[in-house]
Amino acid sequence: MSLDFQSYREERRNLIDAALDKELPPETEPPAIIHRAMRYAIFPGGKRLRPLLTLAAAEAVGGDSLSAVPAQADREVLPTACALELIHAYSLIHDDLPALDNDDYRRGNFSSHKAFGEDIAILAGDALLTLAFGLISRNGEVEGTERSSIPIVIGKVAGAVGTAGMIGGQVDDLKPEGNEITLARLESIHQRKTGALIKVCLEAGAILGGGGQEEISLLSRYGQSLGLAFQIADDILDAQGEEKEKASYPALIGLEESRKRVKELTGKAKEEISSLRGEKEVLEKIADSILERSLKEKDDF
Repeated sequence: MSLDFQSYREERRNLIDAALDKELPPETEPPAIIHRAMRYAIFPGGKRLRPLLTLAAAEAVGGDSLSAVPAQADREVLPTACALELIHAYSLIHDDLPALDNDDYRRGNFSSHKAFGEDIAILAGDALLTLAFGLISRNGEVEGTERSSIPIVIGKVAGAVGTAGMIGGQVDDLKPEGNEITLARLESIHQRKTGALIKVCLEAGAILGGGGQEEISLLSRYGQSLGLAFQIADDILDAQGEEKEKASYPALIGLEESRKRVKELTGKAKEEISSLRGEKEVLEKIADSILERSLKEKDDF
């Protein structure tokens, strides 16, 4: 039976949103303004791609994603899936700040610093990042979770969002060394700024889902290809919208070659997971959706 990906994605999004709502402090809890800002950055969200990937990775190493009821694999990795969405939201708050990308809008609404001021926006991002690591640590309390895997996941996530990963990629995007941005340099920035977090979602889901080393490696390579494909698709969408004075794949190789690169990468991602024993159709559908994204004029990921 073929997967109804739209229904699956909506079901998992509702599951993730309910868990995020439970984990975030209420808006009325003092200091109320910071909790309002945290929730503002999380709700309403986009497609919840990163937690969806975390759940799908756990399912791919043994879960059942086709069940109408969320599988045990989902429940065992849900706190970490939510944590990775919190980290993503933190990165967007900081990216939008005047000192970085200076964007006034996010998903059609005011950016956090426009809604709450720069001071509260910065602190809300800090609070989301801090809460995220607390959630990962508490994942060890979930029945069925191998507690020894929690420090491994924490280490991988810290590496993915630190100076060797997301933050380092952001630094090089803001202040590149030298005046010329080559394709290799741009790929390195994309792999760290965007791809590192996507990749670690797959790794975390596979580890907490009880995957073996070979399965974890396959999903890691899938994540690496998917993360770069996602960011190139993002470049393509930006190139068709408002012009930004930033290096991009379309600026270096053109739109059509950029789309070909997305097709190559998503195909490679699907090939990497072809030998997985668990349910991998979700991951294949996600790769297909990234390819479709590169052909659109806009989206809401």
